[in-house]
Amino acid sequence: MRLSRAIAAAVPVAALLAAPLVVPPAPAAPAAPTPLPPTAERGNHVLEQRVLGRSVRGREIRAWHMENAADGKHKGPTVVLIATMHGNEGATRQILQSLRVGKSIHGADVWLVPVYNPDGLAAHSRRNAHGVDLNRNYPYHWADLDGSYESGPRPESEPETRVMMRFLRQVNPDYVLSFHQPLHGVDTANKRPGFSRRVADVLNLPATTLDCGGVCHGTMTGWFNHHFKGFALTVEYGARPPKRLMTHTAPRQVLAIFHAFAGDSSLQR
Repeated sequence: MRLSRAIAAAVPVAALLAAPLVVPPAPAAPAAPTPLPPTAERGNHVLEQRVLGRSVRGREIRAWHMENAADGKHKGPTVVLIATMHGNEGATRQILQSLRVGKSIHGADVWLVPVYNPDGLAAHSRRNAHGVDLNRNYPYHWADLDGSYESGPRPESEPETRVMMRFLRQVNPDYVLSFHQPLHGVDTANKRPGFSRRVADVLNLPATTLDCGGVCHGTMTGWFNHHFKGFALTVEYGARPPKRLMTHTAPRQVLAIFHAFAGDSSLQR
C-alpha cells in the first residue's frame, strides 16, 4: 500500500521533469514616440508644441515654439506673442496662427500662444468661465474690481493666470507682445516708450496711452515689466480688422519689429 502511494506521488513529478521547458516571451520594449507629421494644425516649422495648462472648463492652453534657422540654433531675441486674453477679441489670433503654419522664421526665437482664454473664446466673452477679466487678475497693482473688469476674489486666483505666469517664468522672454482689440493703438505709457513707438510705426498703428484712465490694475504687462528684465507691450487693433491684414500683412510686420522674417534666409542676404 505504501509502495503504491509512493509511485502515484512520483508520477506528476516525473511528468513535469519530462515536459519541455517553456520560457515566457520578454515584454516588448515601449515604442519610441512617433514624430508628429507636418500638418496645418502643427505647422511645418514647429519645433515644439506644449500644453501649458488648462482653463476653468478644462480646455487646453497651448503654445507653439517655432524653429529658428535651418541649423536649429536659435538666434536673436526670445519673443512671446499672446492673443485672445479676452475671448471677445479673437481676430488677432489669426496673426499667430498664420505664423504657426507659415514659413520658417529667422532672426528670433518665437513662442506663439494664439488662444490664452479658450473658455472666453467659446462663449464670446471678455472674461473667463469664472467671470474674471484675466488682464485684471495679476499680482501687481491688483484691486478688487467689478463688472466687465471683474478682477477675481484675489490676485492670480484663476488657473489661466497661473498658467501664463509659470510659462513666462520658464521662458523668460526678451519681449512679450499681447494683442488686443478694439482700441486701435500701441501703448507708450511704459518703461520702453521708444521701442513702443517703433512697434506702432512698424504695425502702422497710432502711438497712444492705454493707462485705463489712471492705473491699470492687475495687468499681465504690468506684472511682467515689474518683475522681469524683458519688456511686455500691449498692442490694440480695431474692432474689425481686415482678414488680409491679420493673415498676411501683420504677421510679416510683427517679425519685422525684431528684425526677423519668415522664408528662405538666402533670399534675405
